[in-house]
Amino acid sequence: MDRTFLNARSPLRVLEKGLHGGLGAGNLGVVVAGHGVGKTSFLVGVALDDLLRGHDVLHVALDQTVSHVRAYYDTVFDDLASSTHLEDIARVHADVDRHRRIRAYPPAAFDTAKLREAVKLEAEAGANPSLIVLEGCDLAAAGRDELAALKALAGELQAEVWLSVVNDGQRHDLPGAVGDLGDLMSVVLALEPESGHVALRVLKDHENPDVSELHVALDPKSLLLVRS
Repeated sequence: MDRTFLNARSPLRVLEKGLHGGLGAGNLGVVVAGHGVGKTSFLVGVALDDLLRGHDVLHVALDQTVSHVRAYYDTVFDDLASSTHLEDIARVHADVDRHRRIRAYPPAAFDTAKLREAVKLEAEAGANPSLIVLEGCDLAAAGRDELAALKALAGELQAEVWLSVVNDGQRHDLPGAVGDLGDLMSVVLALEPESGHVALRVLKDHENPDVSELHVALDPKSLLLVRS
């Protein structure tokens, strides 16, 4: 199976249609889910979607080590490759590694200035990420000014920035700090466990007041679209 098959099964393909083009460069996107539902798997899947198309990705972890994040990518990639019978696995894996950058910081030592510095260093090494994944960010602790600075940086870089937030149990509204800072976010998605699959629901779609009812079912292991 060619790598384009994996791109076709990414939930981003549905979101690009339902969200008027998806997240879009210069915007912040947030995925909300309870513990263990699949926030990391979803974000890795978002990153792999770009990596499989030859785009540079920067993954910043504030709660895990570089080796742990790398191992997670390897696990998700291996699962995808084996389940879809991907052709030329070694070459595709090498391409993914070449375009992916991983950096880890203690949460208290990270801010947008550190991210700007990291992007500058990556650019000097020849990498210009079109996607930045920021995992483990405490939105409430970061505050409005920091999130506004992050959005401004996304605009300067013309990169998509995805973050993850732990759900506090709400299923129908923007939870906690997401609601307070929702005006700075363009897209907010929720992952909700259902019988035999994970449901992907849209909580915010840019400035569209009528949020699309996307009935998207994801495989609970790979977080790819369930085959119809």
